[in-house]
Amino acid sequence: MNSDISSTVYPCPFSKKYGIPVEQAWALLKIFFIYRLLTAIVIIGLYFSPSLPASLKMLDRPLYFNVGGVYFILILLSGVLILWRKISYTAQAQLTIFIDIICLTLLMHACGGVSSGIGILLVISIAAGGMLVGGRCAFLFAAMASLAVLFEQVYAILHNNASTSSLTYSGMLGASYFTIALLSVVMAQRTERSELLAHERQKTIVQLEELNQHIIQYMQSGILILDIDARVELYNQAAAQLLQQHHLAGKLSVQEKALAEALQQWQRHPESDFKIVMLSCGNEVQVRFSSLKIAENTFYMLILEDIALYNQRLQQSKLASLGRLTASMAHEIRNPLGAISHAAQLLSEAPGLSPQDLRLTEIIHTHSQRVNEIIESILHLSRRKISRKSTIHLEQWLPDFVENLREELETDRSIRINMVAGDIRIEIDEGHLRQILSNLFRNALKYGDDKQPIFIDVTLVQDKVQIHVMNSGPEIDEQVQQHLFEPFFTTSTSGTGLGLYISRELAALNQARLNYTYQNDKNDFTLTVINARQQTLDV
Repeated sequence: MNSDISSTVYPCPFSKKYGIPVEQAWALLKIFFIYRLLTAIVIIGLYFSPSLPASLKMLDRPLYFNVGGVYFILILLSGVLILWRKISYTAQAQLTIFIDIICLTLLMHACGGVSSGIGILLVISIAAGGMLVGGRCAFLFAAMASLAVLFEQVYAILHNNASTSSLTYSGMLGASYFTIALLSVVMAQRTERSELLAHERQKTIVQLEELNQHIIQYMQSGILILDIDARVELYNQAAAQLLQQHHLAGKLSVQEKALAEALQQWQRHPESDFKIVMLSCGNEVQVRFSSLKIAENTFYMLILEDIALYNQRLQQSKLASLGRLTASMAHEIRNPLGAISHAAQLLSEAPGLSPQDLRLTEIIHTHSQRVNEIIESILHLSRRKISRKSTIHLEQWLPDFVENLREELETDRSIRINMVAGDIRIEIDEGHLRQILSNLFRNALKYGDDKQPIFIDVTLVQDKVQIHVMNSGPEIDEQVQQHLFEPFFTTSTSGTGLGLYISRELAALNQARLNYTYQNDKNDFTLTVINARQQTLDV
């Protein structure tokens, strides 16, 4: 028997196959309590009634009154126990049916036996037992009620000289108890299955609704739902960000006049469902309009997309195609380039060459190496691997990296590291970080002031770590800054124009950003790693 009221089901103690949900079970028990209370009030009221039905002959009025009063008090006590819930549901339901069988049988005896018709009230109690507890318990209740009616009738025959013909009616009444018990169990099982199925479907619908809301809220495209009067009904975070509004409510014309005018134009010409709109906040968006018919209502859906983001994706697609094309060309150029370089080397070793010829072979060899470096960079970019992040302790890793880089580049240039106190860790691909910083250092050595040191500052901004690589020198021209991170763009006669582009692409692979600023008479290339954390040192 499961007597824990916190359980999800309350099974019958004689059967483990049947149970009903907790709140539904207690609700049924409360409904049955109300029915029993009304029945007890009617029974007591009949006692004081001046005119009784012919079937109620109250042969034993003291027994009728005493049993009716006790029955009423027991019902009130059961109501208190139902509200209190200190006794298990199963025990309360069983006790309720047992009390009904005993009290109603005694009342039937006081009114003259089965001919009084009170035995029919037991049918409702048996049916309630099937609904409340179910399983074999319902048949137990039917058996107890049948035996109680039979014993009452035998007692009446032996002591009150009742007619033996009433035994047949008692047997029919007992059979009806078993029939009602069977039907109530079947109906309860079907009801329970329907309730459980409805509960599962409701749960699924709620989960799908929450999932849809989550997806819509975190979409990159803004979504606005308007009613027939162009009032904002729903919107997501992306729409609020594009419109630079914390809260969207009321008519669209109040929130964004340009967007409202575009909606009106679409309503006049529905065949043109696409438009580019300049918002009052300065953002340029492309808008798609569509009409939604829900029941008898009409809504308008506006899908907003940032033009800058759209152009960025378009540019990335073009660069991907260009990367595949250049990689193919690089493979085709590499073989003849190798032959030219090898031929120039053999020619330079030939005897009797004049100084002018040697200079020409040197030029061929130098530029062959430069073209080969460009090809290597292109092939490396096309074979770029996914990021494999690891935890890097910058306090230990950065000085070792600088020392190794100094030895690799064979430079005595002063490099100063400034780092905030604490064990600063970042999650990034170590190989990618090494290549990014190496490219930045090479540029600093190449374009910075030879007499001034290179500075490396590590700062914390909220949950972001910023690594600044700074060199003294004149500010980069604004026209050059616009193309600074584009591929193959360079102001040097010996550069490939791929270093900064590759560095920014590697940063993006690690959900980081690489930007350029000029401050305090220094060119500052800043790598910002978003997924960073700091462990403060104990002082």
